Amino acid sequence: MHKLVIIVAIALPNIAFSQAELTHDDIIAKAHAFVTAKNARQQPKSTDKDIDKFIALLADDFVDEHVKYSFTYSDKTKLRQDMLAKLRDKVVHSKIDILDIMVGHNVVFIKMRESGKVKPAHLDSEIEYNKTNIVSLEFNDKGLIKHIRRHHG
Repeated sequence: MHKLVIIVAIALPNIAFSQAELTHDDIIAKAHAFVTAKNARQQPKSTDKDIDKFIALLADDFVDEHVKYSFTYSDKTKLRQDMLAKLRDKVVHSKIDILDIMVGHNVVFIKMRESGKVKPAHLDSEIEYNKTNIVSLEFNDKGLIKHIRRHHG
């Protein structure tokens, strides 16, 4: 019995640490991939394939939290439907520039400038925007995004 306890005591921490941790460079690459995918789905000629590339970055049990608006997505199907609906908007131009990145343990904070001009399908006029936003991305043990927190400027 004591041998079993010793084996479990030795094996359990090793199993917990056997999950590959993301390196600093991995996290930076994932931050850039997120911004690239986000930007690609907001272009004049964006398609459902651009949306699918974005959604592929998310874990199945993700949370996408828009802090300022107290709004959260946690269902990929609903998120995809809403993104597909936005393809009906007329996008004149859209651009995202990364201003700063801070990396932590399986988390990244991205400060970015989002600018563009769009005519939402439900409005009669175009909206021009130029805002600085902060997004945090937390990654699971597979390197997928498990939590997005969007702090809109």
